[in-house]
Amino acid sequence: MLDTSCSGARMKVIYGLGNPGSNYERTRHNVGFMVVDHLARKWGIPLRKKKADVLSGTGRIEGVEAMLAKPQTFMNLSGLPLNPLHIDAPDLIVIHDDMDIPLGQVRVKTGGGTGGHKGLISIKGALSTGDFIRVRFGIGRPPERWDPSDYVLGRFPKEDLDTVQEQIVMAASAVELCLKGEVTKAMNTFNKREKDAADT
Repeated sequence: MLDTSCSGARMKVIYGLGNPGSNYERTRHNVGFMVVDHLARKWGIPLRKKKADVLSGTGRIEGVEAMLAKPQTFMNLSGLPLNPLHIDAPDLIVIHDDMDIPLGQVRVKTGGGTGGHKGLISIKGALSTGDFIRVRFGIGRPPERWDPSDYVLGRFPKEDLDTVQEQIVMAASAVELCLKGEVTKAMNTFNKREKDAADT
């Protein structure tokens, strides 16, 4: 069983959503995996397979003991690996794709609905609450007559890759602020950027 306790305190869990397997690498639905991988490289935290259906590693990020985790179930079962973690919702930071946010933008949210996102639906069911932090990675809406399922499972076009890489760094910065307890600052920093962009 994975243990999320640390010296009597509850460890924060950074949970990037995606689908396992090479067929899904670098797809829009796997941006949560990409952000976790970036954080793992930046902070020198190796990810290994544990008994639960999750790749995970623990270490200190911004001075906070944290677990980086990538569920190895498919997206619609993302909540299942959380059960053996016995995690409290306020200690969970979920990173996921969001079609309601334009590509290049990141938003931070605490609680709320699922927007029909199957990963969030599964997590909310596993925790019996939606009161966890979400770092929302904008992927934009599919073109007209493009099935949303095909869109999220498709890879980013070459011309978008630089934007996506910048966005991964932004999302990681949002996670780091949230880890330090500066969720309001993260919201003010990243959510405000989108408002400013909309006004220009």
